[in-house]
Amino acid sequence: MGIPGTSPSPIPAAGAHAGYYEFRPINIGRWIIWSFFALLLGVAPLVFTSSLAHTMLSQMGIAIIVCLSYNMLLGQGGMLSFGHAVYSGMGSFLAIHTLNLVSKGSLPIPVSLVPVVGGLAGMLFAVVFGWVTTKKAATPFAMITLGVGELVWASALMFPEFFGGEGGISGNRVAGAKTFGITFGPQIQLYYLIAVYTFVCTAAMFAFTRTPLGRMLNAVRDNPERVEFVGYNTQIVRYLAFIVAAFFAGVSGGLAALNFEIVTSEVVSGPRSGAYLLFTFLGGATFFFGPIIGAVLMVVAFVFLSEVTKAWLLYLGLLFLFMVMYAPGGIASLIMMNLRVASFGRLRELWVSYLALGATALLALLGAAGMIEMVYHLKLNPALGPQLQFLGITLNAHGVDSWFGCAFTLLTGLGLFELTRRTFVHQWGRIQEDIEKEIKRREAMA
Repeated sequence: MGIPGTSPSPIPAAGAHAGYYEFRPINIGRWIIWSFFALLLGVAPLVFTSSLAHTMLSQMGIAIIVCLSYNMLLGQGGMLSFGHAVYSGMGSFLAIHTLNLVSKGSLPIPVSLVPVVGGLAGMLFAVVFGWVTTKKAATPFAMITLGVGELVWASALMFPEFFGGEGGISGNRVAGAKTFGITFGPQIQLYYLIAVYTFVCTAAMFAFTRTPLGRMLNAVRDNPERVEFVGYNTQIVRYLAFIVAAFFAGVSGGLAALNFEIVTSEVVSGPRSGAYLLFTFLGGATFFFGPIIGAVLMVVAFVFLSEVTKAWLLYLGLLFLFMVMYAPGGIASLIMMNLRVASFGRLRELWVSYLALGATALLALLGAAGMIEMVYHLKLNPALGPQLQFLGITLNAHGVDSWFGCAFTLLTGLGLFELTRRTFVHQWGRIQEDIEKEIKRREAMA
C-alpha cells in the first residue's frame, strides 16, 4: 500500500531487504509555482484587455519559448550560438508553407498543429547542420554557428521560390476546420493557443533539465574532459541537445508565423540571433527562469521602447554593458541573491540602500538620456528645429544651458551613485559574512 500523496520508487537501499521501497513526497512548492505560471498565462489577457496588450502578450509567449530553447545551449550546455535564429526562422518558413497548404485544402490538419510542423522543421535542420556544428566547442562552435547563420540568411534572398524574396511569404491563419467555433482570427483566441504551447514547452524544457541527458549536458559544460574519461561522447551529448533545442525554437517560429501571418528573411538573420543571446543573458542564463525574464524584456524593448525613442538600441547596449559589469549572472541572479538574504531575515536592512541606489541611478540616467536624445534629434530631425520635448521638459539642442544641465545631472548622479554603491558593497559584505557564520553554526548544531 502506498501513502497518499507519495510515489513509490523501487530502488532498494544499500544493505536493505529486497522488499524495501523509498517513498518520495510530492514537491508542493513546485506544484504551486507551475500552477501560478498557468494561472498567470490564463488571467493576463483578462487583466490587460487592449489589443496592444494582447499582441504583446502573444509575442511574450513566443519569446519565452525561443529564449528557453536558446538557454538549453548557452546556460545548460555552455554552447554560445550565433545562429539560433536559423532554426526558429526555418520553423517559421515551413509553418507558413504548411498554413498555405491548409488554406488551399491540400493538407487536412488543424491550424493548431502548425507550430508542431515548425518544430519538426527546426529539428530536421538541426539534424543536418548540428552534426558539423557540434564537432567543436567553445569559440570554434560559436564561429561555426555564425557561419551557418550567415549562409542561411544569404540563401533566403537567393531562393525566392521558398523564402519569398524581400517581400517574404504571407498566409491566413483563419483556415481549416473550425473546432468548437475557434477560428484563431481574434487575437485573444490565438493568444490562448500560444499560452498553451508556452506552458507545455516550458514544462517540457524544465523536464529535460532533470533527464539523464540534461544532467550529462551540464557535465559537458562544466568538465568535458571528465565526461570523456568516464566513457561518454561529448559531441553526441551536444548534438542531441542541439536537436532538442532546435525543435522548441521551431515551435516558437511556427507560433510567430501564425501570429504575424507573414515570414520574411529577417527571421533567420544575424541580428535576430543576437537578440536571443542578448536577452537570454540579461534575464540570466544560469537559472531556468532567467530567459523568461529576458523574453519579457525583449518584447517590451522591441514593441514599447522602440516606439518611445529612436535611441532604444543604444539604451539596450548601455544596459547590457552595465549588466556585464555589475551583474554578470543577469536579473535572475540578483533575484536569487536577495532571496537568500531574505531567507535569513536580513533583506529589510538593505531597503534604504536600494532606494538610494535606484534614485541616484535614475538621476544619472536622466542626464545621459537628455544628452542622447539631443544628439539623436540633431542627427535625425534637423528640419524640426533645435527644440525637443523630453519628459515634459523643453530642451534646446543648440543651447548651452540644456547641455550643461544634462551634463551636470549626469555627473552628479554618477558621483552620488558611486558613493552609495561603496556603502552598499560594505553593507552587503557584512551581511554575507553574518549569513556564512549562521550557516556554519546551524551545520555545527545539526
